[in-house]
Amino acid sequence: MLEPCKLCPRECGASRISGERGECGAGKDAEISSFSPHFGEEAPLVGRGGSGTIFFAFCSLRCVFCQNYEISRGKLKYAVTTAELAGIMLELQARGCENINLVTPTHYLPQIVEALSAAAGEGLRLPLVYNCSGYERVEALRLLEGIVDIYMPDFKYADETIARKYSRISDYPRIAREALKEMHRQVGDLALDKRGVAFKGLLIRHLVMPGNAAGTAELMKFIAREISPRSWINIMDQYYPAYMAYRYPEINRRITPGEYTAAIAAARESSREFNLL
Repeated sequence: MLEPCKLCPRECGASRISGERGECGAGKDAEISSFSPHFGEEAPLVGRGGSGTIFFAFCSLRCVFCQNYEISRGKLKYAVTTAELAGIMLELQARGCENINLVTPTHYLPQIVEALSAAAGEGLRLPLVYNCSGYERVEALRLLEGIVDIYMPDFKYADETIARKYSRISDYPRIAREALKEMHRQVGDLALDKRGVAFKGLLIRHLVMPGNAAGTAELMKFIAREISPRSWINIMDQYYPAYMAYRYPEINRRITPGEYTAAIAAARESSREFNLL
């Protein structure tokens, strides 16, 4: 899938092994911006030792409000070999992390799997978290069955027009729905150990946007109906107008308390409705 590149749904066809960079910006070698124990992730991932995050450079989306645009646009990056990437995973384990959290990993899947094989041979035993945008090819996800323990996708938009306007991709709603179904098929609902730390399952993130641009209620109904009414969802209130959001007056502000309350209510209502069916 790396040459011609068809790792993500864009299927841009770049000859990455030969040195060409894909439409996302990624080339032959894995590039990361940083790695460390992260204590700001969701509680089931943090535990006592933190989530062992590896931030990969570039992204297949072009979100105009990206809060990590220095990373997603490749401004902060350095290349690592698969051996070095394996060493990073083992170092995070040695530092007491609860898991290995791959942030925006899709465009480096071959390099990551090769590194995982090497790290496992050296004693890597932590759960693997696939922390992504939700814009994933089902064909690629199927190859990860038995490798990924915890999927943590974003679920951004219900409407194609909004997805095209704010993330420069029109088929996001359909692609993300198919991807979430495949993720849940593989790992099921989120499962916690006796310490309350996740070891397997699906954990969905949803960012509430100004003016209900994301279509939160529709997304919550889909999750309850098509995935599971017992799904774990982090409904996030930390939207702020970063990167190029100032060019779009309707999203050039934080969300209101009322907008966030409505999003929570929509999730609860969907869970109750489909639990009773």
